[in-house]
Amino acid sequence: MALTIGIAGLPNVGKSTIFNALTRANVLAANYPFATIDPNVGVVPLPDPRLQVLSDMFQSEKIVPATVSFVDIAGIVKGASQGEGLGNKFLANIREADAICQVTRAFTDPDVVHVEGKIDPASDIETISTELILADLQTLENTIPRLRKEVSGKKTPKEVLAEAEKCEEYLNAGTVLSKEIAVGNLDRDIVKTFQLMTSKPFIYVFNMDAAGLADKAKQAELAALVSPAEAIFLDGAFEAELVELDAEDAQEMLADAGIKESGLDKLARVGFNTLGLQTFLTAGEKRIPRLDHSSGRHRPAGCRRDSHRL
Repeated sequence: MALTIGIAGLPNVGKSTIFNALTRANVLAANYPFATIDPNVGVVPLPDPRLQVLSDMFQSEKIVPATVSFVDIAGIVKGASQGEGLGNKFLANIREADAICQVTRAFTDPDVVHVEGKIDPASDIETISTELILADLQTLENTIPRLRKEVSGKKTPKEVLAEAEKCEEYLNAGTVLSKEIAVGNLDRDIVKTFQLMTSKPFIYVFNMDAAGLADKAKQAELAALVSPAEAIFLDGAFEAELVELDAEDAQEMLADAGIKESGLDKLARVGFNTLGLQTFLTAGEKRIPRLDHSSGRHRPAGCRRDSHRL
């Protein structure tokens, strides 16, 4: 099952650099706004050492890992909800994604311009959140009146209208809906029917330099800023260099840097988990496929929940 995670952020925060490294693609990564206009799509296999273990046991000819599709979306700027910059294209791409990976700049480099003229991760996150919130409020301006008519005509349950009105209250308070869904204040299944962008699962990637990766206090501060969403800290330039190496040299480079798991591997893993999927492994002589299934649905026939270690 290929799932789509949109990589979003302000211009020049390292989205395309991270996308290139993540997908081993060769997308333009330029030091000016809107280097990415049409979204670039790449399919990323999920690292899973269990597949090799099964392959060795069953002498399989082929290993088929699970995949996640990442989309490199054009940079957003203030006013995007009103069509500023490439706002309309950005919002359309966001709507098509299953989850949002927001890349935020947390490194200092005088040679790379910042669209706001300063390095302020909290402000950057607020800028994007505000544009998505405003766009969602525009959607609800049409949705709520329609639901009221349907409720009065007994075509729609009152609970659906109540949930839409709760969404509007949270959005007017400046809260992204994914946070309220995560803590149980909103019904995920009902809210999903409204097709609101801030209701999608969010992952926050902070693009840092070596000094930032060593600053655990700063990382804790940024993680608290986006909680309960997952925060990932990586150095996009380091990751881009890492993927150019063979597996042995890459592991040595990670070890020298004191890093156990590459930021990109963690991003692929967290991105997959954020979508709420379960994993099922099957084995045979022909191939070892990793089957992935939504945790909110029935498991495939003949499969049980994968909870053991090989």
